Amino acid sequence: MKSGLSPAASIILFVICTHGAFGETVSTGPGSYRNGLPEGAKGPPATIYNTGEVLTPMPTNDWWSSLAWVPLSDSMFPHPLAMRAVEGGLRIWYPGAAISASKVAIMGGGGEDLLLGHSGITSFKEARVAGWSDWFVTALMGNEECGMKLTFGHGSPFVFAEFKGGEPIVTLGKGGQVFAGGEKDATLGVRLGGKAYGLFAPSGSNWSGIGSERLSARTNGKPYFTIALLPDDKRETLEQFRERAHAHVTGSTVSWQYDEKTAAVTTRFEFATHSFEGTETGTLFALYPHQWRDAEAAFTGQTYGSVRGPMKLASGLHFSTKATLPPILPSLPLTASVDKGTLRELLKTDLAGEPQLTGDTYWLGKQLGKWATIPPLAEQAGDTISVNACDQRMRTALEAFLTATDTTGKEKKNGLFAYDPVWGTLIGYPASFGSDDQLNDHHFHYGYFFRAAGELARRDPAWAAKWGPMLKLLVRDVVSEDRKDTMFPFLRCFDPYAGHSWASGHAKFGDGNNNESSSEAVNAWFGLLLLGETTGDTALRDLGAWLLTTEISAIEDYWFDVRDDLHPPDFTPSVVTMVWGGKGANGTWFSANPEAVHGINYLPVTGASLYLGRWPDYARKNYAALVAENLESDLATAAKRGQSTVTGNGTAFDQWADVMWMYRALTDPDDALRMWEARSADFKPEAGNSLAQTYAWLTAFADLGQVDRTVTADTPFAAVFTKQGKRTHVAWNPGLTARTVTFSDGMKLEAAPQSCASAH
Repeated sequence: MKSGLSPAASIILFVICTHGAFGETVSTGPGSYRNGLPEGAKGPPATIYNTGEVLTPMPTNDWWSSLAWVPLSDSMFPHPLAMRAVEGGLRIWYPGAAISASKVAIMGGGGEDLLLGHSGITSFKEARVAGWSDWFVTALMGNEECGMKLTFGHGSPFVFAEFKGGEPIVTLGKGGQVFAGGEKDATLGVRLGGKAYGLFAPSGSNWSGIGSERLSARTNGKPYFTIALLPDDKRETLEQFRERAHAHVTGSTVSWQYDEKTAAVTTRFEFATHSFEGTETGTLFALYPHQWRDAEAAFTGQTYGSVRGPMKLASGLHFSTKATLPPILPSLPLTASVDKGTLRELLKTDLAGEPQLTGDTYWLGKQLGKWATIPPLAEQAGDTISVNACDQRMRTALEAFLTATDTTGKEKKNGLFAYDPVWGTLIGYPASFGSDDQLNDHHFHYGYFFRAAGELARRDPAWAAKWGPMLKLLVRDVVSEDRKDTMFPFLRCFDPYAGHSWASGHAKFGDGNNNESSSEAVNAWFGLLLLGETTGDTALRDLGAWLLTTEISAIEDYWFDVRDDLHPPDFTPSVVTMVWGGKGANGTWFSANPEAVHGINYLPVTGASLYLGRWPDYARKNYAALVAENLESDLATAAKRGQSTVTGNGTAFDQWADVMWMYRALTDPDDALRMWEARSADFKPEAGNSLAQTYAWLTAFADLGQVDRTVTADTPFAAVFTKQGKRTHVAWNPGLTARTVTFSDGMKLEAAPQSCASAH
């Protein structure tokens, strides 16, 4: 655990000065960034609620981030527990005991099961981050002379505490009572309704207040104490937890490996502990569904409830999971039915007019995403003019934003990245959606930059090498893989235990942190994978492969529930649009339009979006729900206008029509093409998409059939499709030499340099 508290445990603002003086432009390769925020620019708060010796860059976008942003905290949901730092101490509850659902949300139960307080402090003013590891955090309430240091984390049923200047006080919620142990016992079992907890004081301790709501532990000067959520109220379960209660978790470490030959992605989770008493060094931990489906772990047979589905309890000091890299292509191949003349005309339309080379990091990113869709199609069509035009636009836009000065050498106020040394983050200006003052969405925004840079690197590796230093800074801001990075926190935007990214930098919500556009997270990891593969950076490639594979596993479980075994029956929508720490919601931040509700987890549609078709039965179900919801919305709108009928029967999409058609093509390309042909002349594609890609995608699926998830390859850029029992194997070779791609069904495909190959 990263920790270390000064005697005063004072709040500090850490400043990293190894990369240029504050306010200076710092050059890195031909690019540059500003060290410090531009004059008048918004940025995150000047105060971080941490302790005096926590000097490394502060993690943000985590399940516990509110600890660092506010004096106490908002609600945190590491599951199976939930907690919140309040004036009286640490409020602890079990939200999985009462899962409810409706047509709008899956909700965990609230409550005030327990309050862990301190005998010497009646009211805490602050809770400060005292340390962290990959999925655990330590908070200090009070100070080193009089206070309590609390450690908790994802999957852990334990809250570990160290006390100074006083002893533990546990206040029970309404109806709480002791069911095991007495005044002279160090261990108590308490029951609140259908929930059970263990209270583990050091050996030789005793209790006062039994029979009341306020239990006081007398620990004879021993500073350690543990609370545990029990899966049941059996005496043997209480003993099982007692044996491990004083082995406090002191660290948690994730590692990953991508095996290119087998497409296997392995993740290893390790715990470090310190035993205050007894000989047991292992701990207990609960795995989420996306973990236990593919896990090697010592399961106990016990479970907890959660808004993500059942969590399975295991014991030990480590476990691992193994998943398969999903099918990915830089672009779909041009198939026999694609009319190259039509495609070239669409390319001309896509590139008509003056390019928009400025904007905030999200909307310029969208433009970069659009241009990145065009070259792999134009290459196959023999349209070098379009390839070169897109490459030039991407180069110009990226180089301008990756440089903090204008052509005269004067520092810019906009169209640059600036480093905030207080929080350790790189902020692009102009910002949007709170990417500056709240540190929101950096993976969404910068992911489009990664994608465009990877596409450029595929044809121009010299450019990528030249601008690599600035590009790597952006990567490090989003997901630095170096725990010793002095500029950026480890894996800022990705939660390795939850298995997905978080969008809010501060997580100051009653429902914890949240993530809406899971597909834009996939876009970011796709960009990393592409950039790593095309530049020969295998570490970056493997990072991208791990992030992408893990995120998609989480999406298929928690957003889509593709196996139909996690979302409660009373949750009637086909998709959780927004995953929160404490709930799953069907809705968006910006629109109630069904096309937005569904489409925000489809876009941008790229060659990395093939996972959306890995479960065709679910894709049909999701599309049918989209159409039904859209028809209901259209009828309601028509009724307000005094109309009794609508056109399209739910398919007259008025937002992101191209995205809806492309999703439909995964299971019914003929229907998708019919809709395209009816409206191809009168719609604008989604901002991150192009007309050419829409047409090529729909036509390709009509020829190829459906994604076949059962076949893998010994390259990250390969996919297999099945139509009427006939397989088509596709592989992209971004390298400069020919290679033979071997598929797991025995097919071998010869792929020329810098090209796409396919065969039946």
